[in-house]
Amino acid sequence: METTLRGVGVSHGVAIGEVRHMGTAVLEPPAKQIPVEEAGREQGRARKAVEAVAADLIARGNLAGGEAQAVLEAQAMMAQDPELMADVERRIAVGSTAERAVYDAFAAYRELLANAGEYLAGRVADLDDVRNRIVARLLGVPMPGVPDSDEPYVLVARDLAPADTALLDPTLVLGFVTEEGGPTSHSAILARALGVPAVVALPGAGELAEGTMIAVDGSTGEIFVNPSEEKKGQLEAAAAERKAALAASTGPGATADGHKVPLLANVGGPSDVPAAVEAGAEGVGLFRTEFLFLDDSKNAPSEQKQVEAYRQVLEAFPEGRVVVRVLDAGADKPLEFLTPADEPNPALGVRGLRTLLDHPEVLRTQLTALAKAAEGLPVYLEVMAPMVADRADAKAFADACRAAGLRAKFGAMVEIPSAALRARSILQEVEFLSLGTNDLAQYTFAADRQVGAVSRLQDPWQPALLDLVALSAEAAKAEGKSCGVCGEAASDPLLACVLTGLGVTSLSMGSASIPYVRATLAKYTLAQCERAAAAARAAESAEEARGAAQAVLSGE
Repeated sequence: METTLRGVGVSHGVAIGEVRHMGTAVLEPPAKQIPVEEAGREQGRARKAVEAVAADLIARGNLAGGEAQAVLEAQAMMAQDPELMADVERRIAVGSTAERAVYDAFAAYRELLANAGEYLAGRVADLDDVRNRIVARLLGVPMPGVPDSDEPYVLVARDLAPADTALLDPTLVLGFVTEEGGPTSHSAILARALGVPAVVALPGAGELAEGTMIAVDGSTGEIFVNPSEEKKGQLEAAAAERKAALAASTGPGATADGHKVPLLANVGGPSDVPAAVEAGAEGVGLFRTEFLFLDDSKNAPSEQKQVEAYRQVLEAFPEGRVVVRVLDAGADKPLEFLTPADEPNPALGVRGLRTLLDHPEVLRTQLTALAKAAEGLPVYLEVMAPMVADRADAKAFADACRAAGLRAKFGAMVEIPSAALRARSILQEVEFLSLGTNDLAQYTFAADRQVGAVSRLQDPWQPALLDLVALSAEAAKAEGKSCGVCGEAASDPLLACVLTGLGVTSLSMGSASIPYVRATLAKYTLAQCERAAAAARAAESAEEARGAAQAVLSGE
């Protein structure tokens, strides 16, 4: 019998196939004592296993590139954490085997994270994955992971570790469904980059029986269990219609009546550029520079290394706009040479611009490298600071840009509610705003973007979040300046129309989403987008907001 389930759609497209579950294994090693004379050998085994797992994660990252590379390199740093390794060695010294010491040391650290507030609790899944990989290697058993199959399937899991998501084979994995995660989780972002339909935060996903036929609509978040032939036909027809609309839509982003909305790409480094160019991106709306700094958590990259990497991206968009975000370190992206290890809640501590202002030499080197990388190029360079809270932050950043001799527009990211509320004040110091809707939702609703249990509060359709977007856009218009969106909200085609109606002047997203957004925007006039935006803001919930906007745009 056909039934319908609903999760959170995070990656467009339709997938129809049989369920295959992520492989699992019991990885708790036995608690047995070893003779003291074997401690040195066991410590050596532990160190080798840790280094092998870290190397494997980095290799997977190099293969995947882009977003995935930064995520997997962060996991490799987690594996090599010196305090964790010291704890492992202490446990071996008093009689534990290497595998049991790793298991217990990670369990202790896991408990600390789980009790340290929602933001750090969201790192537990990544920590568990690293632990499982090390213990499996020490036990000599296969890692739980993506199932072997000769036939295409829909992958179902409690959650997907970044290492698994990054290297999914789209020819075999038609789509995936997870019980955990949210619209801005690592797995969701990587799914969009892969172009694989995905639904996350689906209660009871693990109860779907192996081999069950399901249809996944990554746009609506709907899962159809045992779909009828009629339902399959409807979904396939809708997917074909969508594909034809994408193929027919080319050129710059604009509404049906010619209101221009530049469509830009979010990139994590030079490896993301080809996909952005192929998708017809009109430039880069968010160039995340963390990828350079994650290579070595103990030392900042040299100025020359930064110049070379930045220039590769800038050269790809002659006459285009490239918006660079300076280093956003802290919280889930700790760096030993920058971020304190003992912060009780890093998400609310020294992060982003705060970190850079505490280490002006790091900011100065990065700004100088950007200035040199742009020399002689016709690109329109814009540089923005993450986690700006008020005018004082904006002034400090603008002053640092001028001191470095940077010839570019200086901007501020709106990720903290105070920045949206006082946007006109901030715009006295900078020339543009860029809304990071992922963090703005997280801080507005006190809802960690990695925690599936609070995914409804991470939904960018929340009317309160739309109010903050509108405040920022109105302030920018009043000051004669621009206000873009570079968070994941821009990748939702329907929401892109609403953001346009709110007064946002550009949209930046993962390259795979650009054709969908371009095709959808071209269907509606600016006036229709404005009416849809007003209807969404008048709603009481995210679900009602989406429905109200859809009703306006469909003429209901």
